[in-house]
This record gives sequence, C-alpha cells and structure tokens, in this order.
Amino acid sequence: MTIAVCPGSFDPITLGHVDVVRRARSMFDEVVVGVATNSSKSALLGVEARVALARAAFEGIDGVRVEPVDGLLAEFVRAVRANAVVKGLRGGADFDAELPMALMNRHLAGVETVFVVGDPALAHIASSLVKDVARYGGAIDDLVPPGVGDAVRAAVGREDRT
Repeated sequence: MTIAVCPGSFDPITLGHVDVVRRARSMFDEVVVGVATNSSKSALLGVEARVALARAAFEGIDGVRVEPVDGLLAEFVRAVRANAVVKGLRGGADFDAELPMALMNRHLAGVETVFVVGDPALAHIASSLVKDVARYGGAIDDLVPPGVGDAVRAAVGREDRT
C-alpha cells in the first residue's frame, strides 16, 4: 500500500489544496493530509479548527484522512509509514520555497517529495490572500470549501458580504 502525506498549515484550507490532495489520491492508495503548525507564521485558525475544516472538505472521499502534525514532518511521515510527501506548486516561487524542505525531509526521513503542479484556474488562491480578502470584507466563498468562509470571517471579525 502506498501512502503519501500532503502537509501544510491549511490556514485556511482552499480549493487549491483540495485539488492537489484529490490528484495525489489518484497516485497513491492513501493520502494523509497533515495539518501542521508553521513556526514562521501566526495562524488565524487554531489547529483543531483547521483539522475539522479539512476533515469536512474531504468527507466522503475514500483514501483521504486528516491528522494533526505535532512536531517534525519527518517524524510524522515515519509514524504514518508514508512513501512520499506531496506538495502543490503554483509557480517558481513555491518551488524555491519547497525545495529546501524536500531535501531536508529526504535527509531526515529518507522520503521523496512529489510536486504536483496546481490547476492554473486555482493558481491565484493562497491562504494568505484568502485571509487578507476576508479581513477587508471581500468575498471568499468561491475560493474555499463549504463552511471555511464562515470560519475565516468569524476569525477576522467580519460579516458575510458575498
């Protein structure tokens, strides 16, 4: 059985994330969505909320499960017995940011990273942009799975203005 870990902070989960996980699922028997804490970022949503929203986004999709990552990704990969890490790329800047992490995970856990090129129709969607748009009252529901927009708006203290 082949298992891939698709890690991220998912703060919040977007349709771009969902696209990458679904396509990863077509390549692996199981995909574990690892909801991690990025020490270089200040999260809008708590890890419990991010896990719950991700679980709702993948509900009913066989072979996808969502788990919190507590600590190093390399240790999580070992714990779930993953064969690979899957990361989505929107462009060259994403590759530049992901390459050192891929090399470190190979060094620490002996696991390869598979890069999945994101759908060009979703390339403009980034969690940071979703949060910024929400902070200023813009519409975000067409960028995120159902329910995520409400959670983000509540976290930034804005009402629905769609």
